[in-house]
Amino acid sequence: MAATVDERLAQAFVELADTLVAGYDLMEFLQTLTDRCVDLLEVDAAGLLLADNRGALRLIAASTEQARVVELFQIQNDEGPCLDCYRSGQAVIVSDIHSERAAGRWPRFAAAALEMGYAGVHAIPMRLRDQVIGTLNLFRTAPDGLSPSDVVAATALVDVATIGILQERAVRHHEVVAGQLQLALNSRVIIEQAKGILAERLRVSPDEAFVMLRGYARDHNHPLTELAGDVIRGTARIPGAKLA
Repeated sequence: MAATVDERLAQAFVELADTLVAGYDLMEFLQTLTDRCVDLLEVDAAGLLLADNRGALRLIAASTEQARVVELFQIQNDEGPCLDCYRSGQAVIVSDIHSERAAGRWPRFAAAALEMGYAGVHAIPMRLRDQVIGTLNLFRTAPDGLSPSDVVAATALVDVATIGILQERAVRHHEVVAGQLQLALNSRVIIEQAKGILAERLRVSPDEAFVMLRGYARDHNHPLTELAGDVIRGTARIPGAKLA
């Protein structure tokens, strides 16, 4: 018997909670969050932005290449609902990017999102009390918003993710918080480089390369960032990928 939505949501919380033990892979944890949002909610893609130690937003995870492009576009152009969400600490909902209001408020973002096939976005702040550390951004190809139940579920997933990043000891020590976030941001750069190398070597899309990279890391109990570094150095023996 297929699991109900509530059962699948509960399973997702268990899966995310399991990553909170000592030695968990932060990058895998954050990527799992975006993947589960797409699996469980009525959304077509998800992206996650985190602030670095200077308060600047950086892309840390995305469920698709299209979502990654839109997120990077917002950061590079300093424009978009996800940036407004981070700065205000409040959810920003754009049910229809085609609307005059959205196009007038974020003209460059609206054009880029539509080009990538997205018609709506729901940005949720990642916050613990008064501290906002980033945003979870949910994209839809249809011009309508999330259902109330999906909003509740998405907010709960965001809360779990925030706790996962700001563990109790990190909350008490700001230096640890900044160090963890910066480590995640630096890791993303390495993963993107490895993804590009695999995509070129195997002549596959960036999304397919990432699935291969992540799958190998999981199957061999190898930290994702370390494996990405091995790919860059040409020492990883991933089936199908020739060494440099």
